[in-house]
Amino acid sequence: MSLLRRRIDIAVMLSVAFLLLVTASPSIAGKGDRASGPSYGDMTSSIAVLLATPERLELPLERIRAALKAHYVDNAGTVYWVGTGRMTPFIQRLLDAEDDGLNPADYPVDTLIDLRDTLAPDDPMSAARTELYFSSFFVAYASDLKTGRVIPQKVDPRLFRNRKTVDVLRILTDLNKYREPTRYLNEFEPRNPQYQALKKLLVHYRDLAAQGGWGTVEPGANLKPGMTDPRVAEVRRLVGATGDYEWQTPGDPDFYDEQLAIGVRRFQARHGLEAKGLVGKQTIIAMNVPVEERVRQIMLNMERWRWMPENLGDYHFLVNIAAFELQRIQANTIIDRMDTVVGAPATQTPEFSDELEYVEFNPTWTVPYSIATKEMLPRLRGNPYAYAGDFEVFSGGKLASWGSIDWFAYGPGNFPFTFRQKPGPKNALGKVKFMMPNKHNIYLHDTPSKDKFLQTARAFSHGCIRLSRPVDLAYALAPDLGGWSKERMNATWANGKTTRASFTDHIPVHLIYGTAFKGDAGMIEFRPDVYGRDRKLYNALFGRPTS
Repeated sequence: MSLLRRRIDIAVMLSVAFLLLVTASPSIAGKGDRASGPSYGDMTSSIAVLLATPERLELPLERIRAALKAHYVDNAGTVYWVGTGRMTPFIQRLLDAEDDGLNPADYPVDTLIDLRDTLAPDDPMSAARTELYFSSFFVAYASDLKTGRVIPQKVDPRLFRNRKTVDVLRILTDLNKYREPTRYLNEFEPRNPQYQALKKLLVHYRDLAAQGGWGTVEPGANLKPGMTDPRVAEVRRLVGATGDYEWQTPGDPDFYDEQLAIGVRRFQARHGLEAKGLVGKQTIIAMNVPVEERVRQIMLNMERWRWMPENLGDYHFLVNIAAFELQRIQANTIIDRMDTVVGAPATQTPEFSDELEYVEFNPTWTVPYSIATKEMLPRLRGNPYAYAGDFEVFSGGKLASWGSIDWFAYGPGNFPFTFRQKPGPKNALGKVKFMMPNKHNIYLHDTPSKDKFLQTARAFSHGCIRLSRPVDLAYALAPDLGGWSKERMNATWANGKTTRASFTDHIPVHLIYGTAFKGDAGMIEFRPDVYGRDRKLYNALFGRPTS
């Protein structure tokens, strides 16, 4: 073959590849990205005229009008979009917004494509409007990546997260440092390992969804290791697709062997189920959740991490309400995981961040007003001394006698009493509580009711967080309490007196609701939506906007 023929063939191949690329994505099929627009002077003059008009501009421009004027007019800032080749890569990022856990429908891709492709060299006002529109939506996307799409408390009043903000002018000014706008956008994403792990898995799960998902397992009798059943092959295929089974299929795919049992136990552990390898009703329900639903779950939890403080603390506690678990984290590594009991659906634990300030040994328990009036008062009307053995009653701050009060004369709205439980084996807070004073009156504590920890779903409390191993936690925190040791703690518990120990440095505590999160060894874990907060957030993000 002659050199000329080879060159012609290569040229044809490149032309075909280009045509395929153009037709594959509307954003690449642009005409105006690198077209010469009006002169810099004409366009900046038109930008100044647009921003100086006394009338309101289109909402995307009006929202950040002051920053646009500061950048383009007052600071004679860089023109970023018209004629620079940057418009198409940004449009493509918007089209691929689901890779960022965002909704492409939230962004006016068609409008931006139209603005790009209708640029005219002799129309500086049109070019100016195009420039401002692209800058406005670049800022909007950067803000969504950094702070989230919705205001947390508009989604649910129990989400006590402070809305983060962005410096719009700084975004516009610093864009000049990046040739590719998409590289700059990456700087706005949360850098914490939880968010990054979710984003990585999102791409994988979306690929699985595009390939048809992982199938289902037919319901039926429980499957146990050693059994032969046609549904075993379904289980093997499914846990292989989820990444929990990594071996070759045995000679008989319907035989439930030990390698499959290992994979099933991995799957169960990642989904908060009893990890014994028995494939029963709850395991099959979890296996039959479609990959598309897991994709949505991952996206929702990415949004939650955008709400979180950027610095969680090198050493911090993470209480995952949905997972019924506390994690102690040092340098982005989980150093301990502990089961918890959290608020029941009727008395939900709120989401917020605070700091541990002190530990109280042999604590007293001041009964919340709602419990005193709704649960204890009816019993007192039948027996005024029902709680006399373990509780004290105070009226006006002074100790009172149980038998001296006519309990029928009081009720909700008219109840001037405080009940306080004395330290001891029956105390609702057990041997120790870990205090992070807050307006929600939420803290971590021991409990005499250990039976609740035997269950996999543990939403039973009035809102506070019960710990499965509080004594172990107290021992682990001894070095942070200054002068305390395991022996001193044991002696304090033995004497029965209420004693406080303050932390040398406060420890950040973050209460989150993570239904998809990074667990041990980087594996992603899933949990049911026990409070219905996923549903509310999904409606806010993909239904009617809340912001």
